[in-house]
Amino acid sequence: MSSERSGFITYLSIEKGNPADSSLFMPALDFHRSKLHRLPHSVVADGGYASQENVKKGRGLGVKRVVFHKPIGLSLHAMGVKSKTFVRLRHFRAGVEGNISELKRAFGASKVNWKGLDGFRAYVWSSVLSYNLVRLARLDSG
Repeated sequence: MSSERSGFITYLSIEKGNPADSSLFMPALDFHRSKLHRLPHSVVADGGYASQENVKKGRGLGVKRVVFHKPIGLSLHAMGVKSKTFVRLRHFRAGVEGNISELKRAFGASKVNWKGLDGFRAYVWSSVLSYNLVRLARLDSG
């Protein structure tokens, strides 16, 4: 899942099984490039996505800053950011965690009642769609 500055969920992938997070990083960037026709200026992701390869590929696509919240095995230098930038992006990611909490709490994404993988996907997608529609209404009225 990825989110942008206003809190809209811009990408969601529900995988069968439990693939390594690091293998899911580039598909999110590829989606933004191919479907939204733009890449974010900066990307901050959970430590599970951390790899020097993901930093290299992300920057190769044109993302200026690729940062991992818990840079497992990666120094700030290896990610190409200064400490102040890292802290600012880490705080942004903390805000995204609040959006995820709202999605779970207010839109029912914490307990999926529909059975099977197709039911699970439909339930989560309907929660995300509802979340984004409410987000849009809040922007329009504010």
